Amino acid sequence: MKILVLNAGSSSLKFQLFNMEDESVMAKGIVERIGLDKPFLNYTKGSDKMKFDREEPITHKDALQWVLDTLTSSQYGVISSLQEIGAVGHRVVHGGEEFSGSVLITEEVIEALERNKNLAPLHNPPNLTGIYATKAVLPEVPMVGVFDTAFHSTMPERAYLYALPIEFYEKYKVRRYGFHGTSHRYVAMEAASRLGKDLSELRIISAHLGNGASVCAIQGGKSIDTSMGFTPLEGLVMGTRSGDLDPAIPIWMMRELGMSFDEVDNLLNKKSGIFGLVRGRSFDMRDIEDWMAAGDEDARKAMEVYCYRLKKYIGSYAAAMGGLDVLIFTAGVGENSPIVREMVCDGLEFLGIKLDKERNNTRGDAIISAADSKVVVMSIRTNEELMIARDTYEIVRGLK
Repeated sequence: MKILVLNAGSSSLKFQLFNMEDESVMAKGIVERIGLDKPFLNYTKGSDKMKFDREEPITHKDALQWVLDTLTSSQYGVISSLQEIGAVGHRVVHGGEEFSGSVLITEEVIEALERNKNLAPLHNPPNLTGIYATKAVLPEVPMVGVFDTAFHSTMPERAYLYALPIEFYEKYKVRRYGFHGTSHRYVAMEAASRLGKDLSELRIISAHLGNGASVCAIQGGKSIDTSMGFTPLEGLVMGTRSGDLDPAIPIWMMRELGMSFDEVDNLLNKKSGIFGLVRGRSFDMRDIEDWMAAGDEDARKAMEVYCYRLKKYIGSYAAAMGGLDVLIFTAGVGENSPIVREMVCDGLEFLGIKLDKERNNTRGDAIISAADSKVVVMSIRTNEELMIARDTYEIVRGLK
């Protein structure tokens, strides 16, 4: 079976087409500038990379049709007809409390997603737009929704409840939801497989470090706590997001500085984090590393704050699980920054973490801990799209 995986953003549509016989990627790419002038399609087929341009604005439906036309093109395509697509898997950021796993998308599911739009106003509406576009263009093809929040549905109350009046949870569902669940689940499964261990027997901490970043405590294969909360703003220091801070600070900004709600929201999500600490010069960790090496004090401070915050979470999650067996670094920074991994692990020897500096000097998949380290430290390339394809395949296969 061939599975098309879609990740719809407000002005973009990412896609990958998988052949599930061997889980290979047949083609992948992204349509950008949807709704704007001069949209373009970046398309990769094997080692060939292509870019196609248009002049006039397009909708998500147009973008999906563009993708499908390219996939079936006699010149660039990888399938002969749309009938070869057995199912479509959609990344959906927020499932609220209604979805504890991936589901076949029905009208009832779409209604539930509409109800949950306010929980992730930046992400769920475009995710829904992608679902509606698929319904219009591929009406007979089954669709599956895979939720970033679903993996964290196993968190106990003590982990997901905030110390607010309980009515805020009961009436408005204000609680910790967590995100990046598809990534955390994938790398935990990969770690167990590569180590030849049963996932149910492992205590794992997974650090997904990209522009957005979160850390997850995984015990017995289940998420028991995670750093992102009601929104993706809570937790670790990120590229442009502040992460944890005194909740009175936004109130002070509005009261004392006269900032509006929208200005505070924009500052905390788009102008803070690494970006804010280096005075708005960059949020790319490669720049921060280069500047730190050149003696830039702002870059040094930013790096130390970034790594210290993660180190504290690792310590607290190890305590929550009563120990630690595996520490995983994943996503863009986690997979590619030996400096970050070394700074985070430095001082965690009391937990049984001992990094091998030579092994750590790598990018991508590797065991980077020393041979005598009690905790296995790994760098694993995440693959959320493959996880979505696998879930989609299992659900659709069960329909036959």
